[in-house]
Amino acid sequence: MEKALNFIEENKDRFLEELFDLIRIPSISSEKEHKGDMIKAAEYWKEAILKAGADKAEIYETEGNPIVYGEKMIDPSLPTVIVYGHYDVMPVDPVDLWNTEPFEPVIKDGKIWARGADDDKGQAWMHAKAFEAMVKTDTLPCNVKFMVEGEEEIGSANLAKFCAKNKDLLSGDIILVSDTSMLGPKMPSITTGLRGLSYWEVEVTGPNRDLHSGLFGGAVANPINVLSDLIAQMVDENGHVTIPGFYDDVQEVSDKERELLNKAPFDEDVYKKAIGVKELWGEKGFTTLERTGIRCSFDVCGIWGGYTGEGAKTVLPSKAHAKISSRLVPHQDNEKIAQLFKEHFEKIAPPSVKVDVKVLHGGQPYVCPIDIPAYKAAEKAYQDVYNIQPVPVRSGGSIPIISTFETELGIKSVLMGFGLEDDAIHSPNENYPLEQFYNGMRTIPRFYKYYAELMK
Repeated sequence: MEKALNFIEENKDRFLEELFDLIRIPSISSEKEHKGDMIKAAEYWKEAILKAGADKAEIYETEGNPIVYGEKMIDPSLPTVIVYGHYDVMPVDPVDLWNTEPFEPVIKDGKIWARGADDDKGQAWMHAKAFEAMVKTDTLPCNVKFMVEGEEEIGSANLAKFCAKNKDLLSGDIILVSDTSMLGPKMPSITTGLRGLSYWEVEVTGPNRDLHSGLFGGAVANPINVLSDLIAQMVDENGHVTIPGFYDDVQEVSDKERELLNKAPFDEDVYKKAIGVKELWGEKGFTTLERTGIRCSFDVCGIWGGYTGEGAKTVLPSKAHAKISSRLVPHQDNEKIAQLFKEHFEKIAPPSVKVDVKVLHGGQPYVCPIDIPAYKAAEKAYQDVYNIQPVPVRSGGSIPIISTFETELGIKSVLMGFGLEDDAIHSPNENYPLEQFYNGMRTIPRFYKYYAELMK
């Protein structure tokens, strides 16, 4: 182990520069104009895996963005760890809120500032470099496979198909993922649950063209007004989603588990201050930790229509649009929820407008048991580096492909995240502390060591 850790220490500056080169590729999966950048990022990952010491690495084309696969098989009798990561990133809008150029990484205040610094280029890169350190020092105790995709931020539709078609190629014992966060820089945690996701785009159409709001206002239904009213009906005053059947399959968590969940360190005042709000809001009867971990939610992610340019334009718009998502909990099926929302939304719409609901993507919830060897290995690895036992937590976020790994490949995933709450992932000024980047590379080799020992 010392050999691998010394290798990391000696090469950490190089590792950082290599990460910067990856970050400089604006691989935004949701914007078609970046298709070339997606290919460039995939090629960068392929070369990185080969240089790190993999026996082979290949790029698999899909209907969307390519998937990078690589492997190092040292002994078929040893356990096999599949490392999953993604090279795509979120859009950078609004650009004017960034303090630095989004795709030109800068180190300031002990942090890397750039889009993808944490999610997921920084966190995934730790695995490539920890792997390199173990291969180059001949200390790798198990087989390792890499699976790096370019569509996580848009639902991983093609990775699911890839898994279904390549079950033999992707055979393994555990999937290792760093795409989540910790409770704090001195308080490690292991994400044991992820909420599922349903995501829609709604279009409300009124008149066949934009109308003069003076001549037609009050006589013709305004699609933006109608859309706003429909959305307002989706959640009641107690934070309860009103879609019929929405809660039918929700797994109710025991009082004992709720008590354990609320033992995680949490300061509500600090939480509010960090995000700039005076008061929190959510489903009545649940704490903030419960609302974001074991309960479902409903949110409008974007809304637009009519005139939004400078100055005034008296227009009654023809159309209004919204992007809407719902986070789901164990036993809720994302496809069922998607259909329930579509049927309900279209049913309650007034006849003065036409409503079209499109399901964009989704994923199932996921729970990782805390008694499997991979969890115990991760727990011990964190404890070695941070000198404190990590806390099991349920994340409010979603990684849709994680549940697919279990259904398609029959393999559990362990989520070893090193991000922090204030890393601003998906937002302007995304960042990642250097210490977390380096600690991740120090923790991952220990995971391999303990996992191989526990699997004997």
